[in-house]
Amino acid sequence: MKLALNHKEADRVPYDLAGTTVTSISGIAWERAMKHRGLSPEFDDSKTVDIVSQIIIPPEEKLVELKVDTRRIGAGRVLDQDKSLKKEGDTWSFIDQYNCRWEMVERKDYYFNQTSHPLEQYEDIQDVLKNLTIPDLSCRKAEYYELFDKQRAELGEAALVADRNCAGLTEMFLRFRGYENGYMDMALYPDESRELMDLIAEHKMQYWDIFGDYIVDRGLQDSFLVAAECDDLGTQQSLLVSEGMLEDIVFPSMTKYISFIKNKIPGIKVFFHSCGAVKPLIPKFIETGIDILNPVQYTASTMDLKGLKRDFGEDICFWGGGVDTQEVLSKGSPERVRDEVKKNLDIMAPGGGFVFVPVHNIQEDVPPENFWAMWDAWNDFSAY
Repeated sequence: MKLALNHKEADRVPYDLAGTTVTSISGIAWERAMKHRGLSPEFDDSKTVDIVSQIIIPPEEKLVELKVDTRRIGAGRVLDQDKSLKKEGDTWSFIDQYNCRWEMVERKDYYFNQTSHPLEQYEDIQDVLKNLTIPDLSCRKAEYYELFDKQRAELGEAALVADRNCAGLTEMFLRFRGYENGYMDMALYPDESRELMDLIAEHKMQYWDIFGDYIVDRGLQDSFLVAAECDDLGTQQSLLVSEGMLEDIVFPSMTKYISFIKNKIPGIKVFFHSCGAVKPLIPKFIETGIDILNPVQYTASTMDLKGLKRDFGEDICFWGGGVDTQEVLSKGSPERVRDEVKKNLDIMAPGGGFVFVPVHNIQEDVPPENFWAMWDAWNDFSAY
């Protein structure tokens, strides 16, 4: 893994499964895949690290069998989720630590959908800032240390990934305000929107301050290779908002917390997840200090793998783009999955700088035979 992240070829292309909450697998998809090959499907329900996306951390012994090169250490997405989860009829619901409400209907939804935004009722942007509530994490330092120690105790030898505590700046902004209000705020009130982004960035820095202290206190500076962050900024065809608006409102706060992470944990590589057609932003990502791009959604506009590797392969690592999840992995034949994995490895593997993982999490709709077609192809074709 270390060689790959430094743009060098190792013995094979590294493989990630569940190293982050955007490169994992749903519990149902996992069970089906394991049963398909007569393997034990059991996993610990408490390892549902992202209740919203319904993804899990598979058992350590299975990660070893699957030759997974990564292990996640980090907070769950929802604080005290067991206390807040409720069920009425077929609908599960909870309210997270940011006062956002989430619901999932059994046998219909693959994951939870946000159904309320805590600051959507305010018309005055000043009222939004006055009523914003973000948890203070300083009182949770001992709790986080205990959690990280417990996670480490269950893991074998692998590259450790320090994973984030919340969604990205723009995502959190829109979760607070709702999509229509949030986009209008960015257009009409850029100064106040930037202030709100800064408050979210400070929340992230509070978490990374604790994590950095933990790494130093436990003497783990050589074990953690990656710090994982995110912010979905693209659609299938374009950016969510204009490049100029992102540079004016989002990137200043993003630069603050990315710089904070790299100063707090010297030598760490920053992984950044952003779906969609984000090619125009890649030079800015690199300038900001981002070392790794995920999920490399090559079916989105302008995101052709050959072009990305040619234009940016020496300056940023690609962690993803192994196989398309929207159509190929979920709906294609095993033969098509295998062909696509081989094709993408042929493009992305040369020269290092590539970690194999599908484009985003493996959802419930992925057939078990396609999971194994993907894994077998990686196993067969990943050697240098």
